[in-house]
Amino acid sequence: MEFSKKIKQLRSQQNITQEELAEKLFVSRVTVSKWESGRGYPNIDSLKLMAKIFYTSIDDLLSGDELVMLAEHQQETAVQRMQSLLFGIADVLTLLSLLIPLYTNYYATHIDAVILSKLANDSYIIAVHYITVIFTIIFGIVELVLQNCQNKTWLRIKTPFSLCITIGAIILAIITRQLYASLLYLSFLLLKGFFCIKSR
Repeated sequence: MEFSKKIKQLRSQQNITQEELAEKLFVSRVTVSKWESGRGYPNIDSLKLMAKIFYTSIDDLLSGDELVMLAEHQQETAVQRMQSLLFGIADVLTLLSLLIPLYTNYYATHIDAVILSKLANDSYIIAVHYITVIFTIIFGIVELVLQNCQNKTWLRIKTPFSLCITIGAIILAIITRQLYASLLYLSFLLLKGFFCIKSR
């Protein structure tokens, strides 16, 4: 018997409503309804608790195929969370470009390494650098806050968007001849790319 039918049957046998089961499992009634309609599975912690409530084992609640599918889903979710954490931290660390002298002023006789606010360049170029850095930091914070978000649209766009922001920052740094800043952004891009390849 499928998990969705099994949980519904066990709940009915014990005269427990969806709301009561949800309360005991510390989830919403909608979540229980989703499980019973076959549109999802609980995590391992909820399954353990459910097994205790229904005086049964996890093996009795789930078939072998369902256990494998659940394990694969949890592994995928863990990788997504780790990626959000890593990408978020890398994007927030763009803050370093405001604090460390990564920008270069070119003079006839010498070159000075300066922080962004001391960059001697056209004001619009400095403004574009600031916008890029601030936007990257904000997106990094959003990534960290939404680590556990399972919205399909967010999951689909967050990685390419983060990579595009970093690539854009590299291109901007190269165009404006800011070697050290471009190396910082390149290191973040390589870190992100390495994690993307490793997690496949």
